[in-house]
Amino acid sequence: MPGLRIERDGHVLRITLAKPERRNAFDAELIRELTDAFADVGDARAVVLAGAGAAFCAGADIEWQRSSIDLTYEENVDDAMRLYRMCETIWTCRAPVVARVHGYALGGGSGLVSCADIAVAAPDAVFGFSEVKLGIIPAVISPFVLPRIGEHARRYFLTGERFDAETALRIGLVSEVDADLDSAVERVVVELLTSAPQAARAAKELIRERPTGERTAETAARLRTSDEGQAGLRAFLERRRK
Repeated sequence: MPGLRIERDGHVLRITLAKPERRNAFDAELIRELTDAFADVGDARAVVLAGAGAAFCAGADIEWQRSSIDLTYEENVDDAMRLYRMCETIWTCRAPVVARVHGYALGGGSGLVSCADIAVAAPDAVFGFSEVKLGIIPAVISPFVLPRIGEHARRYFLTGERFDAETALRIGLVSEVDADLDSAVERVVVELLTSAPQAARAAKELIRERPTGERTAETAARLRTSDEGQAGLRAFLERRRK
């Protein structure tokens, strides 16, 4: 059975982890499916990533972890790189990505949250970078987690402790906590759909690449002289004159 449910809803692509009996934990197949799904989102203007059942994503699947015990060093590198490429594909997705987080979001599940542009959590969401408890570390997801939580990783990577949604909000892992999770997610999606599509994609690149100096001026000029930028600026100015 496929591990993902993918639905197109107008300009919104909804990608749902669909292994509720495993709390949507990763295995090699789910990693491949997520990579493929985010590699080509077409002309979608927003992507909502959610989990079916009682959890968003409980991290790595136990059976997948068990199989890694017998892998060689080289095979472990290849295995880890597949997880990294999945995270990178979500991180660099052309359309803005909104994570709808409830229940467990542990280990790689918290990594998935970090890869989204905007994460909205239910009050019952539980997070944690528990790898250190198993004698390993969250190395592969760290390039995506560290920009979100910064120095807070000193505590949560080292202790491996679980933490609640309010803590996740305080340290920057999530953007919002709301008991009416679906309404909160849809409110964000509606805002995204009012953004100019090419500008939203360029804004994502700006956040990732953090250009300085002349590159910032060149980027601004490119957007201002684009068809989308010209149309948007003219519409804004015309409304002001009324």
